[in-house]
Amino acid sequence: MRQDVQEWFATRSFHGRQWSAEQLCLRKGGTRVSVVLPARDEAETVGPIVTALRRELMEDVALIDELVVIDSDSTDGTGAVAAAAGARVHRQDEILPAHGNVPGKGEALWKSLAVTTGDVLAFVDADLREFDTHFAVGLLGPLLTEPGVQFVKSCYDRPLHDGATALPAGGGRVTELVARPLLNLFWPQLAGLVQPLAGEYAGRRELLERVPFVSGYGVEIAMLIDVLETVGLDAMAQVDLGVRSHRNSSDAALARMAAQIQLTVQARLRCESPLAADGGHLTQFLRQGERFLAETHEISVRERPPMAEVPEYRGQPACRVA
Repeated sequence: MRQDVQEWFATRSFHGRQWSAEQLCLRKGGTRVSVVLPARDEAETVGPIVTALRRELMEDVALIDELVVIDSDSTDGTGAVAAAAGARVHRQDEILPAHGNVPGKGEALWKSLAVTTGDVLAFVDADLREFDTHFAVGLLGPLLTEPGVQFVKSCYDRPLHDGATALPAGGGRVTELVARPLLNLFWPQLAGLVQPLAGEYAGRRELLERVPFVSGYGVEIAMLIDVLETVGLDAMAQVDLGVRSHRNSSDAALARMAAQIQLTVQARLRCESPLAADGGHLTQFLRQGERFLAETHEISVRERPPMAEVPEYRGQPACRVA
């Protein structure tokens, strides 16, 4: 790594266990904290996550001021489960309805800015298994104790369960084969990020409302690049959260994810929005008996503008009124 990246790694890398919820509660002062869970068909896992966050970080210790689930068109009752567990639930398609509804996690994150009030927002995926509230505590730590930090990325081991055994760090295949090489080549300042595609991160509202949000699987890598270019490397930090257990995707699904990430990076290299970038198609092959069948998927990404540029963001209701 470059010398400046080595220095950043040494001074801006933290461990989530170095703070307790009680310590951060004393340090937060008047800062409002929002935790957001984007969720699509996560009825099996969202309930325990919301319950733990509510009990431990809202009731036992008042670290979190609001706990919000953005339900991204779920069909399995995710929203009802989350609400019963104690979260405030918003349907993604009912937030900023005049702007339509774009599929993808990035849309949920973008729209969450319009229905939350926190000065600091932490995003936690809703598919985590064996969830521990230190995920949220760790993400909030640098933002509540280091005035210069504006954005925090998580890092962790990601076990790969192949049906027979678990490889301790084998679950980051797209990171190692796609994201990390691209970042090291074109944005070497980000070479010190252990998990650039991690789904858990946090930031100050004043920063998050100034960056665009990519709608698909490119949201994480786009945000890293945009945050770097907006506030610089020293305003970024990473926190070791230990182990992240979630369901692993198939190689075919990972290939589609990788294609979206590459399309997002290409748009950033050309200094244009993915809305203006040419998408494409990815053809994959499935065996059926003695032959292969071609299966073609459209690969595209869309980008939402910085929330600060949206007229409805300040002064008008963000949600559709029934």
